[in-house]
Amino acid sequence: MRRRAGLEGDAQKAETKEDFVKVRRSDLERLTTEVMQLRDFLPKILNGDILWTFQKLDAVESSMEKKEEELEQLKMDCEHFRARLEAAQADCMREKKEKLDLRQHLHEAKQQLLQQAEYCTEMGAAVCTLLWGVSSNEEAVKTILGGSKAAKFFTITAQTMESFVKSLSEDMKQQDLDSDENQFVLALAGIVTNVAALACGREFLVTSSRELLDTMVHLLGDMKPGLCTKFKVLMLMSLYNVSINLKGLKYISESPGFIPLLWWLLNDPDTEVCLHVLRLLQSMILEPEVLAKSASEMRDTLPFQRIIALTKSRNADLQALAKELLEDLKILEYEA
Repeated sequence: MRRRAGLEGDAQKAETKEDFVKVRRSDLERLTTEVMQLRDFLPKILNGDILWTFQKLDAVESSMEKKEEELEQLKMDCEHFRARLEAAQADCMREKKEKLDLRQHLHEAKQQLLQQAEYCTEMGAAVCTLLWGVSSNEEAVKTILGGSKAAKFFTITAQTMESFVKSLSEDMKQQDLDSDENQFVLALAGIVTNVAALACGREFLVTSSRELLDTMVHLLGDMKPGLCTKFKVLMLMSLYNVSINLKGLKYISESPGFIPLLWWLLNDPDTEVCLHVLRLLQSMILEPEVLAKSASEMRDTLPFQRIIALTKSRNADLQALAKELLEDLKILEYEA
């Protein structure tokens, strides 16, 4: 028991030493003054800083909330655009497939169209070649012209001839005389020539198929010298046959640029082309009514040197016609 009492006494002494500290009065007074000052100023400083801090915190929190909302909206937009992109990609793939299918169908259609065009050209060449031969018979021509489709036939003839000439390449040196296209237009031109060889045919062409006459005059000026000479010859023969009809001659000779066209055609290296140009020119000169209207232009533009050169041609028919024409052209002196 004594030992315990001794221990308790030691503990009380230790507690007494911890509870009390010796401080100088001056230090205590200075500490008291500083505590009083802190008590006065600290609330003011802390209140302003805390208020500013809280305001800033509110602003930051508001900004964070706004950013979170914007982020959420961006996520939603991203999902929306992703969905649209996937849909667009699906549409693109579908359209690509459709495009490939269409290309395949187009290729097949082109092949079918090409086959049909080749068939129609081959059939047209065969039929028109047969009709060319038939049209040399006067009764057959009268039967053809008496049908309801005659005018339509010559309209299609004009369109076919024009399409053929347009298809010729600029640098084309030779025409494939054996091609169906060439045979087709040659047969058409031959039919027109045979029809124009008859009085009833000339009258029909002048009154009901002037579009064909205009087309032939136009095409003769579109083809280069030396190109499609047989086709040119047939068209010139047709125009010459039509010129036998006075109305036909007047109509042809009054076509814009017709006389310059004849001078241009005289430069063709093919003798048959030049021969039929001279025949057509002679037809104009020998008709007083037509000559009266064109004499001045002929006299001012006539290529005498070219005609003189043709009088020395190795082709006997062309040489004779050129000499004969020079004699006929003397009449222009009296028309002055």
